[in-house]
Amino acid sequence: MSTTDDSTADESLSLKTASSGFYAGFNPVVAIGSKVLIGILIVWAGLFPSEAGAVLLKIQNWTISAFGGWYVWVTAFYAIVSLGIAFWPKSGRIKLGKPDETPEFSRFSWFSMMFGAGIGVGMLTYSTAEPIFHFANNPDVIKGLSDGQSANNVRNAYKWAMLHYGITPWACYGIVGMALGYFAYNRNLPLSFRSSLKPLFGKRLEGGLGNVVDIVAILATVIGVSVTIGYGVSQFASGVFNITAFEWISAENGKPTLIAQLLALLLIIGASIFSAISGVDKGIKWLSNINMGLSFFLLAFFAVFGATIFAFKQFFVTLWDYFISLPAMSFTVWSEGELAIWQGAWTIFYWAWWIAFAPFVGFFLARVSRGRTIREYVLGAMFVPAAMGLVWFTLVGGTAIDLELSGVAQGSIVNADISAQLFQTINLILTPLMAKLMSFVIVILLLTYLVTSADSAILVINTITSAGSRARAHTRHIIIWGVIYIAVVAALLTAGGMDALRSAMIVGALPFSVVTALMAISLMKALITDRKN
Repeated sequence: MSTTDDSTADESLSLKTASSGFYAGFNPVVAIGSKVLIGILIVWAGLFPSEAGAVLLKIQNWTISAFGGWYVWVTAFYAIVSLGIAFWPKSGRIKLGKPDETPEFSRFSWFSMMFGAGIGVGMLTYSTAEPIFHFANNPDVIKGLSDGQSANNVRNAYKWAMLHYGITPWACYGIVGMALGYFAYNRNLPLSFRSSLKPLFGKRLEGGLGNVVDIVAILATVIGVSVTIGYGVSQFASGVFNITAFEWISAENGKPTLIAQLLALLLIIGASIFSAISGVDKGIKWLSNINMGLSFFLLAFFAVFGATIFAFKQFFVTLWDYFISLPAMSFTVWSEGELAIWQGAWTIFYWAWWIAFAPFVGFFLARVSRGRTIREYVLGAMFVPAAMGLVWFTLVGGTAIDLELSGVAQGSIVNADISAQLFQTINLILTPLMAKLMSFVIVILLLTYLVTSADSAILVINTITSAGSRARAHTRHIIIWGVIYIAVVAALLTAGGMDALRSAMIVGALPFSVVTALMAISLMKALITDRKN
């Protein structure tokens, strides 16, 4: 197979792609290598589901035990670096691109795409689940400082919820996107993960080392997005059950059946492939605008019919509690007992999830943020989404907590499956007919968020495998990666449901957490060097 230098590369970092054949325009080592490794996972989980699920769980437990502290501290490092670069006067004014460049997208479309790709699906699942779960139990309850499911635990519940959805997790995305954008647009390097490490490793990134970096990013993207799709299809199926009451959709334990999840998976990935073929400027942009509009409608509904006064008060109280407690929450690592178990199941799981999602979202943020200053980028990619998440938590989750505190819910929300808690909340505040209509709106919103996440991930992977080329990928490669996503999610759901997906993600995020830390160091070095020059 002959090769030629990619046209997007400058003389500082020359990346090679195939000049002909099936992988023309792509780096065959990265494209084939990542598919082989993912294929091994699919075959293993598909042929030996029970064994695969058990092994993944063992590896997950070892990873949490050995590297739990690393996950906690490295995410804090990402946040410190992102904030430092953004609010340092000289670096904060630097544009991602040429000084006279203007942004490609309006602020509304820009934010819609970032929020939809980065957290949209998670908000629909966890806007109710996160506050409710911590309302029942959190480290302060374990320590005996407050009581689970009582009024004196509400503030603590929101404090811990915001730890997992505030500026620290968004920094995982922010630092990746900032580094990718700076090296691609300001240093004219390929839009590739290896480019962001050039100040540290130089020309060695043109060969095997760079291929390994890009393959690690692809593997993390596939696993991270698969977890999100897994949660999404479960909630999608629960929503359809809430509308139709078809018994084959829901199992006796209240969880969606495997067949319902697989059918939802086929629908969502099929729509994602069609959207990805349309490109960022068409399919993804319009889907993002639609799901943001539906999101505001859903929030407005809860503002009118939900616990509005409770939400308004809790929003500002939580801001105070969160920023006061953030330093301690960000650096505390528990090594034994119930606190360690809680941290492994929640905080470390979340940090691994955000890190695994970071290659995809960070890449996407870089793709849509050209022409914006670093300070504007950090405000838009970290602070605004964190504030938006708090709005969801207080309006949607606050309504659920208020229903439990008042005795209306009588434990029906707390004890519901995570995929059904939002719909159970809807059922308690509306008539049956209105609940079905609102559930339909939520299902449509969930569909648009899932499609936005999946098609964005497919386009990002194609960009990585094509050595940073931003030209639209061939349709066949988009379809192939869509099929791969179906196979990964289906195999892991079969091997152990969401537990298998969680295990694979916690393990798979570890290598990329190191890459991201190196990207942060490399970016700081580049900014200092460029300033001197």
